[in-house]
Amino acid sequence: MAFKTDERYKISKCYDHELLHLHPDEEFFPSSVEWFFSNGALLYKKGQESSPVPISPNGANLPQDPNDDGAYWVDLPADSTNKDRVKKGDLKSAISYVHVKPMLGGTFTDISMWVFYPFNGAARAIVDFLTIDLGKIGEHVGDWEHVTLRVSNFNGELKHVYFLQHRKGAWFDSSQLEFQSGNKPLYYSSLHAHASYPHAARNITDKIGIRNDTAMSDSVMDLGAFQLVSAEYLVSDVVEPPPWLNYFREWGPKIYYNVDEELKKLEKFLPGKLKSTLENIVKNLPSEVLRQEGPTGPKVKDSWSGDER
Repeated sequence: MAFKTDERYKISKCYDHELLHLHPDEEFFPSSVEWFFSNGALLYKKGQESSPVPISPNGANLPQDPNDDGAYWVDLPADSTNKDRVKKGDLKSAISYVHVKPMLGGTFTDISMWVFYPFNGAARAIVDFLTIDLGKIGEHVGDWEHVTLRVSNFNGELKHVYFLQHRKGAWFDSSQLEFQSGNKPLYYSSLHAHASYPHAARNITDKIGIRNDTAMSDSVMDLGAFQLVSAEYLVSDVVEPPPWLNYFREWGPKIYYNVDEELKKLEKFLPGKLKSTLENIVKNLPSEVLRQEGPTGPKVKDSWSGDER
C-alpha cells in the first residue's frame, strides 16, 4: 500500500476492490445518491407539504446554505409502488463517496468511505433467547454509514480502520481485520441498521439487547467503485463536490408514533417476565430510535472536520 505521487492513484490503491458484505437476510440495500434522486425522491418544504419537488440527479436544486433548521427534508416517492421499490435500494448502482483529510498533524491520512442507503429497517431485540422485530421502532428514511481508513504518511501502511456503529463507533488495528487477496480488508453491514463491523457475528449494541447481526453473503458492495467528493487538503487538482454534499438538512422526514402502542403489539405474544425485559430495552434506546427521523448528510457530521468518536 505504498503511496505514489499522484493522489488519486494513492486513494484508489488504498482500497481497490474492498468488499462490504450485506447480511443474507437484508431487505434494504445501498444505492447511489443519483439513483435515489432519479427514482422519485422528493424535497419537502415546511408549510408546503402538499407540493414536494422532484430532486435533480445531482441534487442541484437542494438548499445549499449550511443550515439544519427543519425547513426542508427529503423523502421517498409519494406513490406506494415506487416508495416500496426505492426503499429496497439498488445494489448495482451503489458506490462509496470518499472524503480524504490529513490527521494528527499530517502524520496520517484518513480516507472515509461513505455509503448511502435509502431506508433503514426496523430494530431487532433479543429478549432472553428470543429475537423480536420491533415494528416501526428503528425505521427511518435515509441512512448514511461509513468506515474510515487511517493510513501512515511515512510508509503508506494501513494502521487502523474506524467502524461507525450508530451514534458512535470503534477503531480497530489493521491486525484485527479480515483480509482477502493479501491486503484488502473486509467489512460487514449489520442487518437492517447497516452499522459497520470488522467480522461476521451476532453483535449486541450497548448491552441493551439490540441485535446488529453481520454475516458473509452473496450480496456484496465493491467499495472500490467510488466517487471522490472532498479532498481539499490533499489532491493537487480541485475536487468539485456534488451539490447534494452541501445539503445540510435531513435525508428523511420526522415521523412521531406512539411507542406504547408499538410495545403493546409486540408484548401480546410474550409472557409477563419477557414483557418487562422488552420494555426495559426500549426504555434505554436512544431518543432518535424512538421516532422516524432521517439523518443529516456526511458534511454535517463532527468527523467531517475532526476526528472520529
